[in-house]
Amino acid sequence: MERKIIVVTAAFGAEIVRQAGGQEFFIPLIAQAGADGVEIRRELLPSINETLINLAELAEKNNLFTYYSVPEYLFIAPGILNPQLAQFIQEATLLNAQAIKFALGAGAGALTKEQLSQQLSHFTIPLLIENDQTLTGKLSPMLTYFEKYNGLSGAQGMTFDMANWLWVDESPIAAAEQLAEYVSYCHVKAATRSASGWRAISLDDSNGEWRQLLRMMPKEIPLGIEFPLEGPDLAAVVHYYVELLRHA
Repeated sequence: MERKIIVVTAAFGAEIVRQAGGQEFFIPLIAQAGADGVEIRRELLPSINETLINLAELAEKNNLFTYYSVPEYLFIAPGILNPQLAQFIQEATLLNAQAIKFALGAGAGALTKEQLSQQLSHFTIPLLIENDQTLTGKLSPMLTYFEKYNGLSGAQGMTFDMANWLWVDESPIAAAEQLAEYVSYCHVKAATRSASGWRAISLDDSNGEWRQLLRMMPKEIPLGIEFPLEGPDLAAVVHYYVELLRHA
């Protein structure tokens, strides 16, 4: 079975998205490039409800499924879910999203698996938790969470961002060795260190570690393109990387 490839709209750059008039500009391009889905970023929405409905309709017209990325913590304090969670889930519903993605935040604290499952039981869209570029995205808290709550109804897996580990001084390979079994979605990304810190780069400009990491991931999960997509022929660039990942 071929891998499903998702293009993350943030890969085009926040300023480029704004100049283009929004994320909807890129949906036909993503579809023409042969991708299967698009990850919509909440932080790039000029407005919420109306824009989400328009994006959902445009994605369906172009035969793309959607994921929804929310730049918020799932837990705002140990064991305390984000009070806006229901709102975010409603937004994902408007988008017809197959999954919604958060950062972990403070974690589930002392909640038992049964207690957390009960709190999340009325949410029907899978909640994915990504390793972000903060201390709560380090290996230890992520591993602690997934070891304890693996298989939890409502929170169905991890978004493994290949490069974010570098921002928190962790080894991506070591993280993959310990977390791969929990991964439901993978952000394919590479990075290099400059004088000002880490920055994302295209796969062809990287050391190629992404290939090893990809081999460590579950074979059936969708892959998200989240590295910079740039060039005079943007459609050709997107098509090239969609095909590269589909057959990697």
